[in-house]
Amino acid sequence: MIQATELEVRAGARLLLEPTTFRVNPGDKIGLVGRNGAGKTTMMRILAGEGLAAAGQVSRTGQIGYLPQDPREADPAMTARNRVLSVRGLDRILERLRRYEALMATTTGDEQAGAMASYARAETELIAAGGYAAESQAARIAANLGLPDRVLAQPLRELSGGQRRRIELARILFSDAETLLLDEPTNHLDADSIVWLREFVKTYAGGVMMISHDTGLLDQTVTKVFHLDANRAALDQYSMGWKAYLLQRETDEKRRKRERQNAERKAAQLKAQAEKLGAKATKAVAAQNMARRADRLLAGVEGERVVDRVAKINFPTPAPCGKTPLMAHDLSKTYGSLEVFTGVDLAVDRGSRVVILGLNGAGKTTLLRLLSGLEEPDTGAVLPGHGLKLGYFAQEHDQLDPTQTVLENMLSAAPDLNETEARRVLGGFLFSGDDDHKLARVLSGGEKTRLALATLVVSAANVLLLDEPTNNLDPASRAEVLSAIQRYAGAIVLVTHDGGAVQALQPDRVIVLPDGVEDLWSEDYAELVALA
Repeated sequence: MIQATELEVRAGARLLLEPTTFRVNPGDKIGLVGRNGAGKTTMMRILAGEGLAAAGQVSRTGQIGYLPQDPREADPAMTARNRVLSVRGLDRILERLRRYEALMATTTGDEQAGAMASYARAETELIAAGGYAAESQAARIAANLGLPDRVLAQPLRELSGGQRRRIELARILFSDAETLLLDEPTNHLDADSIVWLREFVKTYAGGVMMISHDTGLLDQTVTKVFHLDANRAALDQYSMGWKAYLLQRETDEKRRKRERQNAERKAAQLKAQAEKLGAKATKAVAAQNMARRADRLLAGVEGERVVDRVAKINFPTPAPCGKTPLMAHDLSKTYGSLEVFTGVDLAVDRGSRVVILGLNGAGKTTLLRLLSGLEEPDTGAVLPGHGLKLGYFAQEHDQLDPTQTVLENMLSAAPDLNETEARRVLGGFLFSGDDDHKLARVLSGGEKTRLALATLVVSAANVLLLDEPTNNLDPASRAEVLSAIQRYAGAIVLVTHDGGAVQALQPDRVIVLPDGVEDLWSEDYAELVALA
């Protein structure tokens, strides 16, 4: 259980949440919603004990399982299976058992007897931690998240960003924590895994609070909704399901509007009377009392809801280039013993639209990283055409320097910009005031997405490589990105699980990995998008 008492949240001097009290009880399924930049991720980090509140207290009972938006740092040599098991300490116990088994097989006498005794103690610990059944449970959770045994056997360094994210989700779900805090848990999940996650959350005995822009997940699972209103810095708490919340919130907004209008009308009448009385010296005190009553009336009602601001996104006017600005021939990539793909050919013509499809782990992100020059292929070559100017949006925001501020990242992306111009562009992406001086590493997933998009806007790129550009975005911001994709005059190579992004792209070609098959786009491929 988590108890927040008079919790106040700030980002620098900016108030994100006024003092608020709430609980996450066993069995609660809470959706924490609000526009990008409202402070949802900041608040969840505080609840998890990984951030500091401006004021108030947070008390926790039992183990907390926290899934942040960005994968946690872990030993890259550790296998994915051991990363999942480590949340209960099972990886260390199993490693000891294997070591004692080897000693029992290769020693004699007292040394063998000592190994047998140590093995018995370790096995007792294993049984206390859930036994061999717990290892099977971890494997089942991982499989339902699209992580088969062959992936679990790989070191973390060989996995894609999406696979690492799903390993972290499997780890948290396996943790047996009493309370789960999940920040965008459906990122990088295919359609089947999302359906399975809905059932897991619904039947989970502990408390769950999650941030998600997946309305299907919220509709199927939540019993409460906490709406963090960025304009009022207030947390509106609704003890009801998703559809009922949407109706009730609309009703509440209408009620606030009526109350405000009534208060303004009465206050105007009182002030008019106060002005008349104020003209008479004998009525000055009565006039002042009426004016104070009018001020109290207005102070007693909430302001009318301000429409949430949305970043206005226009991808750059592409720089002039040749007929085929980007080509690749016979690309292959292997990580350790894992062959990702081989023999991939690609030609991106000026203004063309290409979508890359493939199951999770098929190498979609890897192909974009090769095309961007961030990684080298094992065979083959990427061939830039005349006038090529690349813009790359990475799903893990690799193009952002976490040690630089928001403003410094912008100036690094466009050295020709002066500071005033950079701040103007950032303002259009809802970064203002102290936001410009935040380090990139402390930004929420939605804020990182907006910053990465801002760096593209000033790039003059004629070929955009977009890897999951709608992840972590609220519906209004997602709509802006889709509109920008539709309007962009340059070429786009897109990786996405979002069917709406593919519709906006209107692709003319598709590349299916890991085989590297290239084909003309047809609607027959559309159903593969959510499964990819």
